Formats: sequence, C-alpha cells, structure tokens
Amino acid sequence: MSESRWAQAARALNSQADFWSLRVVDEQIDDHEVRNDVVQPLRTQRERGAMLTAWAGAGAGYAASTDLSVAGLQAALDIATQRALASADVSLIDHRAVSRETASGEYVSPNAERPLPSRGEWLARLAHECAAAHIDDRIVERTASVQITHTEQTYLTSDGAHIVQRWRLVMPEMSVAAHANGDTQVRTLGGNYGTLAQGGLEVLTRYGFDGAGMRLANDALSLLAAPNCPSGPRDLLLMPDQMMLQIHESIGHPLELDRILGDERNFAGSSFVKPEMFGTYRYGSPLLNVTFDPSLREEAASYAFDDDGSTAHKAYLIRDGMLERPLGGALSQQRAKMPGVANSRASSWNRAPIDRMANLNIEPGTSTLDAMIAGIEHGILMRTNTSWSIDDHRNKFQFGCEFGQLIENGKLTQVVKQPNYRGISASFWRSLSAVGNADTREVFGTSMCGKGEPAQVVRVGHASPPCVFRNVDVFGGAQ
Repeated sequence: MSESRWAQAARALNSQADFWSLRVVDEQIDDHEVRNDVVQPLRTQRERGAMLTAWAGAGAGYAASTDLSVAGLQAALDIATQRALASADVSLIDHRAVSRETASGEYVSPNAERPLPSRGEWLARLAHECAAAHIDDRIVERTASVQITHTEQTYLTSDGAHIVQRWRLVMPEMSVAAHANGDTQVRTLGGNYGTLAQGGLEVLTRYGFDGAGMRLANDALSLLAAPNCPSGPRDLLLMPDQMMLQIHESIGHPLELDRILGDERNFAGSSFVKPEMFGTYRYGSPLLNVTFDPSLREEAASYAFDDDGSTAHKAYLIRDGMLERPLGGALSQQRAKMPGVANSRASSWNRAPIDRMANLNIEPGTSTLDAMIAGIEHGILMRTNTSWSIDDHRNKFQFGCEFGQLIENGKLTQVVKQPNYRGISASFWRSLSAVGNADTREVFGTSMCGKGEPAQVVRVGHASPPCVFRNVDVFGGAQ
C-alpha cells in the first residue's frame, strides 16, 4: 500500500484518547547462501502489520494488528484506547507530562534506489568466494551468504505528524573452518552477524567481501599452526570488529535508561550505572568519547526519527571520559527527569518501542595504527569476536576473539589462537591509552541485539577506530 493510503486511513480513525498514533511496518528479508559449493534453499520472509498506541489521561495502551483495513485499524485503536483508559489510575508514567513532537519528515537509506544483483548473480558471486576458500584439504567448511532487508515504516499521529522512513540493509557474511589433529579454527568476515550496513553493493566493498574466501582460509590455516594465546597482563590492541562488541556490551547496554531504572532485571539484568552518576562519573580515560549518532547514513541503525516520532540528533553520551547522558527515549526521560536521546525503538509492527541502542560510536582520536603498535612493548592485537560473557549488571566481562597476534617491542610478531581477555567495565575504559584516528575508523553493525519482554531483536551499529588498553588480563582458550 502507498503512503497516501495510510494517511487516508489515519484520517478515518477516531478515539476518545487524548493522543494516538499509527505505525505501519512492511519488511522483506531475502537470504542467499552457498555452503561447501552447494547452493542452499533461498529464503524470503515478509511481514506487514500495524501498531496502534493511545494515551488517555495518565494512562497508555497499545494493540497490534495484521488487518490493515480501516475497520481493522479502528478495532486495534479501540483496544488500545480501552487499555489506556483502564491504566490511567495505575500508570507508572504520567503520559500527560511526556513531551511529544509533531515533526514530519522522511528518511531513505543511501543508494536505496540503485538496483541490486539478481538472485542468480548473487549466488554466482557467493559461489566464487566459497570455491576460492578451498585452498587446502584441511579446509572442512566454507559458507558465503548475503542477506538483503527492505523495510518501510510509516508513522502518523492524531497531532498531525507524518513520517515515512525506508531502509535497505545489506549483510554479507563468510565463514571458513579449518581442521587438523583434533583442532578446529574458524575465521569469519566480521564475526557472527557483524557486517551489516545500509546501502547497496558498496557494503560488500566496505567489508572486503571480494577476496574474503582465500584470505579467511589462509587465516584459518595459520591459526591451526599457531600456539595457544599466552596468559598474563598485557597491553591490548582491539581492532574495530572487536571494539563493536566491547562498545555494545560494556557501554551500550549499561547506559540504557530503562535498564538503569530496573525494567530489565527479570530478563537481561540491570546496570552498574546509577542515575546519580551522570555528570559526575568518570567512565573512561580522557581519550574516551562516545556518541549516539543516527546521522551516519551507511550505519545499520541510522534514521531521522525514532519509533515514537522523536527527531534524532547526534549526542555525546561520554565526553572526555565523563558520563553525560543515558540512552533513554521520551518516556524514560520523563520518568527519570533526565535528558536522553531519540532511541525509542521497536523490532517490528507487533512490539511497542523501548529504550534501545541505535548507532553507538567511539569518536576518532589522533593515533595511526602503526603508532599504536609501535607504542606497545608487551601486548597483543585481537580481532573478530567469537564469544562473550558479561554479568547481569553489565560490569564483569570475558570476551574471546578468533585471531590474535603478539606485539613485542613495538612490532607484530607471533600469531596466536583462542585469544581471550577479561575485565570490569567500571575500570576497563579508564585504561584506554590510545584511540585511532579517522582513517582507522570502521563501521560495523549487527542484526541480533536482544532485549525486552516480550523479546525484541533489533539492528544496531557501532563505528570505532582501533583502541589500546593498558595492562589487561589476557588468557588462552584452554585455560
């Protein structure tokens, strides 16, 4: 259905509520995959539905529907209105005090209008990389895939807001496994679900997909021959594809305002961050600058408006190491009496928006990669996440990587396998001693960030340069 039809449908709706909104989501996901030179079944997922939200007095209610006729939308709005009226006397949030925007506008992913290859062309491209990875009999599994997601969302309100946003996301992936003498080593393109971005074919270039088959196979074979990662304190150089996970788990989730207020304790835990820390707490060294930035249009979670209609702008969460602002949307801001950002987001048409990460990035510093390596006497470089564990306060963590390389006296030396490190969020970021410059910064994203009850899985983006951390507890996978 066209945008104008949704506007016409919205004008036909009526409610006793003080305010109501209609959010229509239409999404299609196409998966293409080649495994060990065999084309896998093509998969297409299509869903379309609407969320109706109503505010009446202090209360709020919502209802979702796949019946997108005017009658179906009205029925859902009636349910939402009834729930809002019923909750008015017991609502945790006084919705009369929540500010709401009336802005209208549009967002479109970069290059979203440019055509993509046909299915046959995609499969030929995947088959080429899959075949190129078969360089040795010890290569036992090779998988190449690409996922294409097209999403259109229309948001209309009784206040007159009219927002249309269209996203196209491309996620190329490659995985190569090598096995010998009871040992298996895997190398992937950016980790599991890490190479997600908005745009077109340029996304494959950004992540180095062409040529990845042979490159990853060589890496996997080198890991088979490598010794296990040594244990002990070392300086740690994390590359951008591992920084993505570090940012996500030990900055992003701890700063979600609804989690800080206790909403996630029964499911995904709480946070070591408390409301009184904002403005006074040293989260990291003075080199740490973290932004919520929905304006990097190629990043996975870029948008112009969040799912409650708030206009999205870049904002510092941590500046010069000091904690400034949480990841909280309009409802959480009113509840906590704190500033936040436009990050009320829902995973689909059948979920209500909650506080979520979107694009959460580390701002570039001034160091070149060569200078960072040269400045390390006893250290290790790690790239590409393979495992993660963090406590329910998002504080103590232990992360593992696919690939490690020792740094001795300012030079990269021995490749090591199964590199791991651990730390405590509240002190780890204070050990940050070098941040790469803009030339070293890379943009990654994931489609697999889970949170909420009922569960919601959303896409987030993380851009970061390489970073150096001093005196980190490093250990091998066998220990």
